[in-house]
Amino acid sequence: MIQISQPPRHAAAATARTVMGQERVLNALRQMLRIRRFEEQAEKQTGIFRPGTQIKKIAGFLHLYIGQEAVQTGFAQHLDPTIDATVTSYRCHALAILAGEPTTALMAELFGKDTGNARGKGGSMHFFSKKSRMLGGHGIVGGQIPVGTGAAFSAKYLKTGGVSVSYLGDGAVPQGTFHESLNLAALWKLPAIYVVENNRYGMGTACSRAVSVENIAEAKAPGYGMVGLTCDGLDLYDVWATAKEAVALARSGQPVLVEAKTYRYRGHSASDAGLYRTKDEVDAYKKLDPIERIKTDLLSCGWLTAAAWDTLEEDVASEVATAVRFAEDSPEPPLNELATHVYAATPAAKG
Repeated sequence: MIQISQPPRHAAAATARTVMGQERVLNALRQMLRIRRFEEQAEKQTGIFRPGTQIKKIAGFLHLYIGQEAVQTGFAQHLDPTIDATVTSYRCHALAILAGEPTTALMAELFGKDTGNARGKGGSMHFFSKKSRMLGGHGIVGGQIPVGTGAAFSAKYLKTGGVSVSYLGDGAVPQGTFHESLNLAALWKLPAIYVVENNRYGMGTACSRAVSVENIAEAKAPGYGMVGLTCDGLDLYDVWATAKEAVALARSGQPVLVEAKTYRYRGHSASDAGLYRTKDEVDAYKKLDPIERIKTDLLSCGWLTAAAWDTLEEDVASEVATAVRFAEDSPEPPLNELATHVYAATPAAKG
């Protein structure tokens, strides 16, 4: 029997549903379901690591966010995309969807098509949103943390009132960029939030084998003179309440370190067989599925009916199917695009 110990809930989590209101909670559920179904369909479209399959429409890496949807969805409820910036790792599909990027362009990007979010040049790890200030997915572990810190510095320097939220995995905590960025944010009192999405494993290495403390935010934040908050990343209401406090602190000039204890139901990437964890462990965490928890709660309080849920599923399935058709029908990038966007501008010849 696998025993799962999640952190105590935030004091405001108990009333989160009421404070959010029916419309916002249902919209959050829709967003989480859109992320889940988009990624499930993307998973079906990749066959590069599955010999014998007929489906090989997505090549390269595919890092899925399935199981973690409550974290970024909960934070998104408190952010203003006109002034606030976000940045994340290579596990970036969810953040792009939450930023309002069309799933058609995102699926086309996975297919490497010219109509993709990055013209087919970024693939799974490099979604972005210029209009919503999502500063991209980053393929280097911890590489996004200084970028988010820079965005926070920009917000303070320009007096925009915005905050920056940097999402990172537990595997990025031991990286030097983590220490350097948090030290600078605390020193300069930047409006920065660092959200460690602790899904228990950095690739195949358990967090306990790579990070020296059990509760990352509580243990590490005081060393920087920062506020540290911990939440149940599988509970939308707990994330929402924690994010509300974190964003308020950041807007007042206090950087914050948050640990969201969550879990990924898929492997590190499409090629990961997951031999470092047991089926019993995965099944135990699936009983805490963040989507099912919100769905069950809303059904019990009467804010959601079985018929409305079925309609939501149908709407999302239709959207994802449309995205796949769009990606399939879209053209490949022309050959002359191969060398464009390598430099910001064509460099002048020297000699």
